[in-house]
Amino acid sequence: MEEQIVNRVASSPLMTIDLEDIYDGAERVAYDISQNLYEGLILREQEFRAFIKAHDWSQYEGKNVRVYASTDAIIPTWAFMLLVAKLEPVANFVMIGPEEAFELALFNRKFDALDWSQFDDKPVVVKGCGELAISETIFGELTRRLVPRVKSLMFGEPCSTVPVYKRPRAPKN
Repeated sequence: MEEQIVNRVASSPLMTIDLEDIYDGAERVAYDISQNLYEGLILREQEFRAFIKAHDWSQYEGKNVRVYASTDAIIPTWAFMLLVAKLEPVANFVMIGPEEAFELALFNRKFDALDWSQFDDKPVVVKGCGELAISETIFGELTRRLVPRVKSLMFGEPCSTVPVYKRPRAPKN
């Protein structure tokens, strides 16, 4: 008699989250406002407004745009606001700041759209290996959102996990 092989992982209540499935795959573009500085130091309002008016903003259509400054020049806040005002109508997403904060903001947009109740009282494993380099900050945000809901949280692959969190049992009366 042949012994039947049973895939216990497939038949378990274990839910797997792969952050690569949540990743916003729209093209990313970084816009360095420093390119608009006169002699790399000063933003001239009249020249900047002329640039804003003449620039082809359609090239950012559907893209995730990060606006930043690569120099330590003092750039007025309104200059960043002007860029965002032009990018917002055409881009998929616009943010001012460093790359790690940008990636976290993109994930948070996806996280905000998830139905987190699907993880209520379930054992969950967060897939650890993949093609994309995903920062610990994003894994931390995912953990922060899951811990109040899940029965247990693990990291790795369903066949080989590292325990991260287990809900304490309610005390017996």
